[in-house]
Amino acid sequence: MVQTLFEQNGGTYTQKGDYLLPNVKLPEQLVYEIGVWGNRRRQYLKQHHRIKYYNMLTRCTLYPYLEDIEQQAQRMFDDLVDQMAKQEGITEQLKAEDMMLWVRKMNSVRKQAEEIINHEIIFN
Repeated sequence: MVQTLFEQNGGTYTQKGDYLLPNVKLPEQLVYEIGVWGNRRRQYLKQHHRIKYYNMLTRCTLYPYLEDIEQQAQRMFDDLVDQMAKQEGITEQLKAEDMMLWVRKMNSVRKQAEEIINHEIIFN
């Protein structure tokens, strides 16, 4: 149970039982839009580059960084899908004539674009 608040050594402390616990408050952070790409990068950093991950997290630079990765990867994905679809001849006319063929080709193009982004941005 919280009994009293103490000023000591330039900070505030709360007494809980026999212990004085520091009142720690993180700075206010903005809400960041992190999607699939940002989350993949976060998981990669957390699993393979733990020190970098925790340093960025404690310095409050992780989420702005992940939002930037998300935006870069999404732009690159959209551009690659458009370019590759044109190269493969995937058109709206094909979509109207043979929907299943169009879906197969678009899925293939999207998967290829995803692999490129994973290699160049996410796992780099």
